[in-house]
Order: sequence, then C-alpha cells, then structure tokens
Amino acid sequence: MDPEPNPKPETRNSKPVLRRIALALAGLFVAGTALFFATLPDVRPLKTRWPKTTAFMERRRAALRAEGGSDRLEWTPVPLSAISPDLTLAVIAAEDSRFREHDGVDWDAMREALRKDYAKGRLRVGGSTITQQLAKNLYLSPSRTPWRKLRELAIAWRLERALGKDRILELYLNLIEFGRRTYGAQAASRLYFSKSARDLTREEAATLAAVIPSPRIYDPLRHRERVQRRARRILDRMNDN
Repeated sequence: MDPEPNPKPETRNSKPVLRRIALALAGLFVAGTALFFATLPDVRPLKTRWPKTTAFMERRRAALRAEGGSDRLEWTPVPLSAISPDLTLAVIAAEDSRFREHDGVDWDAMREALRKDYAKGRLRVGGSTITQQLAKNLYLSPSRTPWRKLRELAIAWRLERALGKDRILELYLNLIEFGRRTYGAQAASRLYFSKSARDLTREEAATLAAVIPSPRIYDPLRHRERVQRRARRILDRMNDN
C-alpha cells in the first residue's frame, strides 16, 4: 500500500504566495487612497479669499443659458459681522444643531439617515452637516451616489481643519442658494425684505433659514404659508437652543 502524500510542503509553499497577495492588496489600497486625496480640491485659499464661483452656481448658470436667458446671478459676499446673528442661529437650528460640536460630520445623524433609507429600500445617504453642504455646493454635484458622498465627507474634513467653524459659517451663509438667481444672505435679504442682512429680525432670519432646503418649494413670494409654517418650527428650535 502506497503511503499517503504529505501535504505540509504544499502548505509551506502557499504562505509566501499569500503574503505577496496581501502585500499587493495593501499596496493597491495605499496607492488608491493617495490618488483619492490627490484629486480633492485645495481648500486652504478659502481661509482668506472668496471663491469666484461654485459648482452649484455654475449649474444654475448653465440652466439659465439653456432657457435662453441671462445667466446673471445676484450674489454679494459680506463678512459674518455684517450678517444678523439671528440668521446664524436660525440656520444652525434648521440645518445642523450640533454644528459647533462635530468635526464636519455628524455621524449620529448620518446613521439615522441610513437607517431611514434602509427602511424605505433606497440609498440616498442624507444627514449632511453645514460643512458637508458647503463642500457639496463648492465642488460637487447634487447627486446622491456613495462615491460623491465619500468625496463630500473628505472635503468636509479638510474644510474643518483648514478654515474653522466661523469661516465655514461665513462661507456657507454667503454661498447657499436662497432663490433661482439669488445666492447668499445679503442678496436674499435685499430680495425678500428690502434690507441688509445685518438688519434682519428674528422672524425674518427664520424665514430665510426655512428657504434653504429647496428655494423653489420654500419660496417666500410664491408659497408664503408653507414657508411661514416651516419658519415657526425653526423659531421654536431657536428658542429651545
């Protein structure tokens, strides 16, 4: 009877192969991560300079040109000191109540958004913070793909470390869309209330914050009652905070 073959040499020979595969995969991961971060925008100039435009502004301009009209937008950047503190409070209450606490990403809010998406059988990956919204408005598209969301998270991380909370708020309040051609708190205050952003009342600030999720759905000129209902909820949150 022939002796059974000894499997040990084969096992020993497989170990170097597995080690080489593991090293190759690790190398691919490191190279891919480095390439991913290399494609992200440099946000450091935003610390002292206004952007000339944003990805969302350019999308709006393209849509206006496609309609055959002017692509002019109303946008007047102003420092945070020239914006009513009530608007800052209203926007934080409406969009990101833990803005001062998180590092750019509210992981609890994201987990809750994912849980709701799973329950509804969809993948939209919501739960965006003010910093993430700023990243998206500056550089990305409105799509909700996981890849775009990953870039949004990475850019938000960079914004937090390069700029700090006050500058992020300043940029956000000056770049967010408040109407079809209207961007930033100053232009919105002029459009809806015929006054400077510095002079907004608490109720007016809540009204502007109510517009942010969708300036077409929450248009104070066309859908006054709808906007007022949302503004009242925001005022309640401001009072609670």
